Parts: sequence; C-alpha cells; structure tokens
Amino acid sequence: MAGSVKLGHASEPGEYDEGMLALLQLIWGDGFLSPGGADELARLFEGIDIRGCEVLDIGCGLGAIDELLITQYGASSVVGIDVDPALLEGLLARVERAGLGSRIRGLKVKPGKLPFADACFDVVFSKDSLVQIPGKPALFADILRVLRPGGRFIASDWLRGGTGAYSPEMMEYFRLEEIAYNMVTLEESAAALRSAGFVEVDIRDRHAWYLELAKRELAAMEGALKPTIIDRLGTARTEHFIANWRQLVLVLARGELRPGHLKAVKAPH
Repeated sequence: MAGSVKLGHASEPGEYDEGMLALLQLIWGDGFLSPGGADELARLFEGIDIRGCEVLDIGCGLGAIDELLITQYGASSVVGIDVDPALLEGLLARVERAGLGSRIRGLKVKPGKLPFADACFDVVFSKDSLVQIPGKPALFADILRVLRPGGRFIASDWLRGGTGAYSPEMMEYFRLEEIAYNMVTLEESAAALRSAGFVEVDIRDRHAWYLELAKRELAAMEGALKPTIIDRLGTARTEHFIANWRQLVLVLARGELRPGHLKAVKAPH
C-alpha cells in the first residue's frame, strides 16, 4: 500500500533500544513512549467513563498508561500487549512497584490476529502504536471481534496528510526514525472503522497541538536538555536524535504527519 514504509526493524522485537527509551522518557516523561503524557491521555478519555471496565492496551510499552487506566480512570483490569519483551519487562517492573500485579498483566504477542476470544473486553485502547501495524481494515475488524457489545475502541495514532507518494522530506524522516510506518489519513481510518462494523465513529485531528509541542520539544533538546541527553546517550547519538526531531517538526509543519484521535463503539446488539 502507498502508506506503508519499512525502515529498520520496526515490526520485530527490540525496536526500542536503551538509548531511544532513555531519550523518549526524557522528552515525554517516565514510562511514556509517545507525546503528551498524562495530559494527552486525559484528552483521549474526555467524556468517557471506563470505571469497572476490562481493557486491552495494544502496544502497551513500559506501562505508565496502564497504571493510570487503573489508578486514575478506574478500569478493573488491563491486559497490555506488545511484541517487544524488553518493554514488557519495564511494564512488569512498574506494575510490581505500584502493587498492581493482580490487575495489570503484560503479554508478548506476535504480529497478526489478537490472541483473545470473541467479546472479552469492554475497551480496546492504543496510544500511538497502530502506525506500526499494517492492514487497518483487518485490524479494526479484529478489535471489533474482541470487544463486547457496546464496548469502546479508543486510540491515538500517527496519521498522514494526503494519499499520494511520500515527499523526500517524509522519506528522510522515516530514514532517521528507522521505524516502520503503516500510515493512512484520519478520514481513511474513520472509513475503515465504519466498514469493520463500528458505530459512533469520532475522529479528532491533533496536528496543531503536536506541531507546537514538537517545536518546544526540539528547543529543549537543543538547549536545556542537551547536556543530560549527551550524558545518557553520547554526542553522536544525541545529534542523531536532534536531527530526527528537526525533521519531525518539518514534516509536521508541512502537514504530512498528522496525529489524531480515533473513537468508536461496537453496536450493543
């Protein structure tokens, strides 16, 4: 598909090495591997009550969000899935520190169909991980399958502006990222959700928000945070990540990278 680019080893375990994990947490906060931290999580859950719900988190990472889903949002349990065993080790350590081992569990999965029975979750959630999964129609159909009637799908995703060939600027961003991107537009995502059978599909463009935030992140990396990053990662790796962030700001400013929120409901009957 035109929206798929694979550079590096994004679909395989070990995508996030220690240097990248350290950098992302310096920028986005302890245990967070995507922008906005707890504040953006709150925006995702505006007007939604998940108290008492059983939640599946696709691409759980280090588990900071899963902890918040229990402690702040009242979920009864969370199953966090990921392909990377190192990330799941981080989740397990966080869960043990928080004393939430009876309510949060991590599960290593392989790419493909979700390894769960039909209708076993009240909520399926994902924070900026769906971009690494190809075949959105099949993915959304599988998410619908594991949701109970009336269940909710709540996600943010890295999306694209336009449907043509990627620009040289975008290809350079992918090269620097060394991560697979399986990108569609916000509108294509909404259409795929409806085609899968979801109702109450709601999409929200978060481009303007992240463009301004990414500019501030870059300024911090080039300024106050730079000595800390160099101390943690070394000069060469630091300069690579700063170049990566400059390219991120560029493609955001061009409107080619457009984060967004996706929300939908499985019909009650």
